[in-house]
Amino acid sequence: MLNKDNVRSSALIEPSKYQNRKTTSKSRGRRDVHTLLTAAQREELFLRLSGLYPSPKSELNFNNPFELLCAVVLSAQATDVSVNKVTPELFKAAPDPQAMAALGEEGIAPYIQSIGLWRAKSKSLQRLSAMLLEKFGGEVPDTFEELITLPGVGSKTAKVVLNVAFGQDTVAVDTHIYRVANRTGLCLGKDAKEVEDRIVPFIPQQYLHEAHHYLLLHGRYVCKARNPECGECILRDLCKQRLDFKERLEGRTKSQVKSTVKTKTAAKTTPKSST
Repeated sequence: MLNKDNVRSSALIEPSKYQNRKTTSKSRGRRDVHTLLTAAQREELFLRLSGLYPSPKSELNFNNPFELLCAVVLSAQATDVSVNKVTPELFKAAPDPQAMAALGEEGIAPYIQSIGLWRAKSKSLQRLSAMLLEKFGGEVPDTFEELITLPGVGSKTAKVVLNVAFGQDTVAVDTHIYRVANRTGLCLGKDAKEVEDRIVPFIPQQYLHEAHHYLLLHGRYVCKARNPECGECILRDLCKQRLDFKERLEGRTKSQVKSTVKTKTAAKTTPKSST
């Protein structure tokens, strides 16, 4: 089921609604090597997602930038649902950097033991809180360069905070967004970091601020890792999922891949002649 807070009630719109629009490669220029979609197709993709998720928002619960920062750190390799279960009591005990730093690793741990990697995350929350007090006057900084100096804060976490807490046009790429970007052909990359480094130029400017949410929600509720709901997906006529992931990265067809495999197999099994 789609999240009712983020998705329009009549969300599953038939792609046929859009068939009269020109989204072919001839409509808007040549494709970049890291995308399989034309500019017109990319704009169409985000137009549809913006209709499907008209009021996207983070599914983490928070009241201020500090709580969001802590919640995003906790969400690494954990679900938003699991994080939301522990943060109310944690933030009640430690509502600001001073209280979190004073609570310490041992004090933080009991609140988050149901989340994966809780020992490392307890340490990160204590250390980043101490650094916020020491270097930033107890406030969460609003620049990428400063955020990534905090313990436990990487590129993805920093960009989520900048986008959600400070309204900046950043695109953090997690496993959901990585999956949607590669499956649809929006942006190709061998890992999340590579997609994150490449994806921004492929997002129309008017959709850039919400792009992270559009792609994340679609990956979470429709374009799922297991059993994706392709039959109900409003992007199915644009999606390049029919091409194998590795083939798309290497720009090869299935017949070329099979031919290469057969050649390599034959070379291994054919005995060498003695001279």
